[in-house]
Amino acid sequence: MVKNICVFASSSNLLDAVFYKDASDLGFLLGKKGMNIVYGGSRLGAMYACAGSVQNAGGKIIGVMPQRLYDYGVGNPSDCSEFYITSGMRERKAKMDELSDAVVALAGGFGTLEEISEMIVQKQLGYNSKPIVLLNTNGFYDNLIKFFNDITKFNFAKNDTKNLYYIANTPKEAVEYLEKYDPAKFSFSGKF
Repeated sequence: MVKNICVFASSSNLLDAVFYKDASDLGFLLGKKGMNIVYGGSRLGAMYACAGSVQNAGGKIIGVMPQRLYDYGVGNPSDCSEFYITSGMRERKAKMDELSDAVVALAGGFGTLEEISEMIVQKQLGYNSKPIVLLNTNGFYDNLIKFFNDITKFNFAKNDTKNLYYIANTPKEAVEYLEKYDPAKFSFSGKF
């Protein structure tokens, strides 16, 4: 059973309202299911919309932030049940990975893309069998999904790499997938 969900999301406060709504709805559903969030540790953007809703629904929020960002004053240790400061971004990702049982990528920028790509590769190489979900709010990930499909179409990866991640179109669909996911049943050839 997944308990701590790592959520990668935008820290921007300039997004269309639909992105904050899906982030908040996801957080509410996770909290109501007794799940917690591992996130970037700030009070900014969609990441905080999700974290705040998890907490309001009864879940815990666990923040992980690099020292440099913490020094900018964007940290949120007061709302977190646990708050970790790392030396850099690579250490942050490793700590978030260590603390989580699953990963959900909300709409985000370059950081979110880099984070979710690393998690997919980690799973591909057999370092974990965690569920990985891309929440495709408002079709945000449509072009990335096409790119992922082109990766397999042109043989840069095997076709079964599509089993490494799940595309959810709604927060409810994402949470339902997390609830039914059984890492023991995860199957991937691991052949290159």
